[in-house]
Amino acid sequence: MTESTDNNSEETFAGLDPQAPNNAETASVAEAGPPAEPFASGEQAAPAGSAFTPAAEPKAAKSPKAGLLIAGVAVGALLGGAAGAGVTAITLTQMQSQTSSDYTRDAITIANKDNATLVSGIAAKASPSVVTLEVSTADAAGTGSGVIIDPSGYILTNNHVVTLDTGDTKASIRVFLSDGRIFTGKLVGTDPYADLAVVKIDATDLQAIKFANSEKLNVGDLTVAIGAPLNLANTVTTGVISALNRGITVGTASVPGNPQSEEPTDPNDMWNFELDQNQKTQKSSGSITIPVIQTDASINPGNSGGALLDANGNLIGINVAIASTASSTESAGSVGLGFAIPSNLAKRVADSLIAGDKVSHGLLGIGVGDSSSQDGASQSGGLVVDVTAGGAGAKAGLKKGDVITAINGITVLDGTSLSGLVRYYPAGTEVKLDYIRDGKVATTTATLGSL
Repeated sequence: MTESTDNNSEETFAGLDPQAPNNAETASVAEAGPPAEPFASGEQAAPAGSAFTPAAEPKAAKSPKAGLLIAGVAVGALLGGAAGAGVTAITLTQMQSQTSSDYTRDAITIANKDNATLVSGIAAKASPSVVTLEVSTADAAGTGSGVIIDPSGYILTNNHVVTLDTGDTKASIRVFLSDGRIFTGKLVGTDPYADLAVVKIDATDLQAIKFANSEKLNVGDLTVAIGAPLNLANTVTTGVISALNRGITVGTASVPGNPQSEEPTDPNDMWNFELDQNQKTQKSSGSITIPVIQTDASINPGNSGGALLDANGNLIGINVAIASTASSTESAGSVGLGFAIPSNLAKRVADSLIAGDKVSHGLLGIGVGDSSSQDGASQSGGLVVDVTAGGAGAKAGLKKGDVITAINGITVLDGTSLSGLVRYYPAGTEVKLDYIRDGKVATTTATLGSL
């Protein structure tokens, strides 16, 4: 595996969802991730295992530190869930309204409804909407997961899954449904800055997932992940939401080495990830910061692009990365820290890609770092280290040395958190910024520019 890093001195902030809660911690993450929690900065991370089947012997990761791994073409988050003393009303109603054949046609079935748990019902309900993707080029190949979002054949997944994290959008894609059918997939579009992509298959009888409002989540809520970790299709895991409004920064070959983006200036804020792929396909890469939901679900290579569900079986996130202490994707596995892209952001991006529109991400126009890195710091937050003339931050009156502590009421604990929150919002969004200048608390509003 090859490791990608970017230590730009400036960051371009792209927007996060305004309604995500704010919890912050530092963590090493593998590329997989969501905006429901405070974004945290962390050490360099090993790839969350793009779950690609390597076409050539992968190169060992450079850093032995804990890090973010791309859930990758083969990564998915499994959330551990509470097993009920039976199936809840919603699940029971759904199961009773369908025939047994509705379940036996799918890989995940309900064999004993009397002893079925809530998680059993969620898995049976949602598994027909989760697919496995097999992606290949002349030099590399890998597998990942995807989620059917429209009965006419549109499937949402990660950009790093369909491009094998090489930036190449010409890879061949095969789509495996839960009932065994196989289709050729056509890439509709990608959004590298949110690590999302849409694939289309020629089918019309598909079961689409239902989107939940990711801005209404609580830390501690039950989660269920379905995907194809290690190419094991229809795998289900459960857990809880362990944090919201997180921000993770990962390397990617799909953006320039110096994109117009506000990435954290502190190298420790960079989440580096690698994929199991042919080294020859690895290209120079830049980095992106994305907002994510953190879960203790078990995520492994191959789960990337898979579904993270709530207690009603509705989509709350697209699995994108995991935190790992491994020094390479060959040994990386779940350590109970997984990340998913919030469903509200995922839906906004998917709708734009399907419509053929350019995906919009906010830009604050400042360079950012961590306030805690300064001697004598008394408040954590996003430190303004530079202000672009004429940018949104400059127009809002921000100055070098200001410490931004909240966006639209969502706590900002560090530079990565700030970047992720900004990216969650589309360009043109007016946001309220709380900041500290010379020890005094102040508030301003900024209309985000376009990334």
